[in-house]
Amino acid sequence: MKGLIFDIKRFALHDGPGIRTTVFLKGCPLNCLWCHNPESRCFETESYMHVDKLEGKVFRKQKEIGYWKTVEKVMMEIEKDKKFFEESGGGVTFSGGEPFAQHEFLYGLLNACRKRNIHTTVDTTGYIKREQLNDIHKLVDLFLYDLKHMDDKLHKKYTGVSNKLIIENLKWLSNRKRNIIIRFPVVPGYNDSEKNIDLMRFLLEKLYPDVKHIDLLPYHKMAGSKAKRLGLKQQVDEIEEPDAQKLGYIRKKFEEIGFTVGIGG
Repeated sequence: MKGLIFDIKRFALHDGPGIRTTVFLKGCPLNCLWCHNPESRCFETESYMHVDKLEGKVFRKQKEIGYWKTVEKVMMEIEKDKKFFEESGGGVTFSGGEPFAQHEFLYGLLNACRKRNIHTTVDTTGYIKREQLNDIHKLVDLFLYDLKHMDDKLHKKYTGVSNKLIIENLKWLSNRKRNIIIRFPVVPGYNDSEKNIDLMRFLLEKLYPDVKHIDLLPYHKMAGSKAKRLGLKQQVDEIEEPDAQKLGYIRKKFEEIGFTVGIGG
């Protein structure tokens, strides 16, 4: 079995507990205006012209985004760092894109990790068919679960899909006592309004204490520069990064309902 990935990042420190290897699967059903991994969206390999400038000379080279690997080949990469996982309480994180979009490949990877006693985390949009989630959820030690916007119309406008399935899947996982950390990408002018924060608080308060940790992920302008570098289209030209005062205010709002709040994941 093969899957399409676009990167494997070793010694990651912000994708779950401990030292981790993060495997980025390519393809996502969402099309977020502020996507920080624009190279993850397409379900096929892509090519771009990489340009280097040195001493007044321009060097161009065609490069590929995405490559196919078997479960066994990916596991060979993961197992190189197993001693670091054991010493730090780390493991492997499957990110994207949306890992569940390659359901069978993800199942194979998670099952292989379980057999090798490797801690698993899945970073997900939550936009997942219930039957796929039911097949896989017991193989996942930790879900990093994105919540982007509580208003369904605005969620569709900014991401291309409804938030209803995302919210229902979150409730479903919480009811099954799965280990979940909420991830809230804070994007000024899009989802940082008082109304959206209050609606998110209202939802999460109902899930507490089964869900009790949220990470605020401040938007950073690197997303736009990455898209430009790769020759990919970014849907918005300019978004300001949230300031520390705004992040502190949002943090306090979630701490008031008992949540542990991190900034930056």
